[in-house]
Amino acid sequence: MTAQPAREDEAAPQAVSSGVPAHIGPGDRVGLAVAVRGLVKSYSGVPAVRGIDLTIRRGEVFALLGPNGAGKTTTVEILEGYRTRDQGEVSVLGVDPGRQRVKLKSRIGIVLQSTGIDPYLTVRETIAMYADFYPHPRSPDEVIELVGLQDKRDARVRRLSGGQQRRLDVGIALVGRPELLFLDEPTTGFDPSARREAWGVIKNLATLGMTVLLTTHYMDEAQFLADRVAVIAAGRVVAEGAPETLGDPGLAATRIRYRPPAEAAPPGGLTAVPGPDGYVEIMPEDLVEALHQLTGWAIDHRVRLDGLQVIRPSLEEIYLALTDPSSASGRPAPDRGGDQPGGGTA
Repeated sequence: MTAQPAREDEAAPQAVSSGVPAHIGPGDRVGLAVAVRGLVKSYSGVPAVRGIDLTIRRGEVFALLGPNGAGKTTTVEILEGYRTRDQGEVSVLGVDPGRQRVKLKSRIGIVLQSTGIDPYLTVRETIAMYADFYPHPRSPDEVIELVGLQDKRDARVRRLSGGQQRRLDVGIALVGRPELLFLDEPTTGFDPSARREAWGVIKNLATLGMTVLLTTHYMDEAQFLADRVAVIAAGRVVAEGAPETLGDPGLAATRIRYRPPAEAAPPGGLTAVPGPDGYVEIMPEDLVEALHQLTGWAIDHRVRLDGLQVIRPSLEEIYLALTDPSSASGRPAPDRGGDQPGGGTA
């Protein structure tokens, strides 16, 4: 499942440069955990990754979003050193994962979606077993405390809930003191309570100074956990930034909503679109100016603006606008041919 240092499917030699990509200046190298430029990967001539540029700073939680087949899994597997690239420069913790995977693998932790833990071992026995793989591991008791499983220390794995098993997965990945942790869909299939438990564990990792790269399909998860996010569509990064500032304003505009009196039309210059729930919506180019105009008009005419709301676009709305082929953004539609040979998911 996770952080198994013995995986030895060696990468083939590549005609690409090693170390930190040349476009990263000396002053930036110390602060970067991941630096990627011009990453390209195809399967049987079908492009899966089409020139990705990406940087992840040390100590941040970074979320990679995208529909199935967009190129997420291929990108992450290249960063982990388990898949070769066709072109591009890649640096993970200052080394090229395609050339120096053995050097890298003791410095990263990997939490996959599916687990392969012996169900009859206890939590502490499981952590202790994985600790033996590393030269300078954390103690099992320290790891158990980090992931909040103190009360389940002597419980067998098969007796753990889904959320508790996910905590154990993260614990196994932490035992080797990784500098960079990869989380693949960390809460898929969880109920809301278990998801919140897992989120708490991931949030706490920031206090260790660890860098976290997670892939997820849950927009609220990315918004809650990530310092920055990148959206991949059709093998390219189409947006990158903090969750609250992601994307172009035109992709998912801020809206003003209110319930007007039947006889009152909005002031001139503002177009209000009626909705089925009795509210009207205005999507202004300048929010501050529109609010000033609307509220000033309401005061002057003694008009009530019942239920007045300013609704900013959620990360999910922006994501859908970025990845929807019918979006007005005019961006390329995601390649549904799949990220793996035969049309598998990414």
